[in-house]
Amino acid sequence: MSIKFKNLNKTIIKCRKCPRLVKFIKKVTTEKRKQNINEDYWGKPVTGFGDTRAKLLILGLAPAAHGGTRTGRAFTGDKSGEFLFKCLHKAKISNQSTSENLNDGLKLRSTYITNILKCVPPGDKPLKYELNNCSTYLEQEIFKLKRLKIIVTLGKLAFDNCLKIYRKKYNFTKKIKFKHGKFYKLSNNLTLIPCYHPSPRNVNTKVISKTKMINLFKKVLKKNNENN
Repeated sequence: MSIKFKNLNKTIIKCRKCPRLVKFIKKVTTEKRKQNINEDYWGKPVTGFGDTRAKLLILGLAPAAHGGTRTGRAFTGDKSGEFLFKCLHKAKISNQSTSENLNDGLKLRSTYITNILKCVPPGDKPLKYELNNCSTYLEQEIFKLKRLKIIVTLGKLAFDNCLKIYRKKYNFTKKIKFKHGKFYKLSNNLTLIPCYHPSPRNVNTKVISKTKMINLFKKVLKKNNENN
C-alpha cells in the first residue's frame, strides 16, 4: 500500500468527528453478540482495503455492527460479506470465497472496497451531517485511485452519495437513476454502475441472486479489459 493511502487510513482510524457514531461503536464493542463474546472487536472507523492500483471500486454504505466493526475490514464477518465474496470469487476478482478477518490471506484483483461511511450508524441509518463529515475521506480514496475506471455501488444510498461527490467535484448535471446493472458515464474515463445491496433481505426476497451479481462483475471485468 502506498504511503498516501497509509496516511489517509491512519487519519480515518483516528477520526472522532461524529459523537453519535463514536458512542454507538463503544456500545457495540462492549455489548457483544453471544457468538462473538470472547472476541476482541476492532471498535474503530473501518478503512477501505484492496489493490490501490485498482481499476474497480466497490462501494457500500457502512460497516456492519458485528461485521466490519468487529473484524476491522469492510464486508467481512457478516452475511452481506459472505454473499459478496462468494460472488467475487466466482467472478475471479478475489482469490478466496470467504473474508473472515484482517489476516485471512484475502487478495483482490485490481479492486478496492470501501464504504461511504467509515463507522456503523445506529439502525444502519446515518444522519446527513455524518455522511457529509465522511465524504471527504471517500473523495480522497476515489481520487487516490489513479487507475480507477469503474465504481460499483452496493445499494441506493451508496449510489446517491457517490453521485453527490461527482456533482460537486465535476459539476456533473446529468440526471441518472438507480437501476441495477446500468452503466452510466460519469466522465470520459469513469463509469458508475448501481448494484442491489447483498443484504440478507435482498437475497432472501430474490431482489439479488448470485447469478445476477456474478454476471454483473463479469461484465465489469470485460469492460475493464476493453479499457486496457
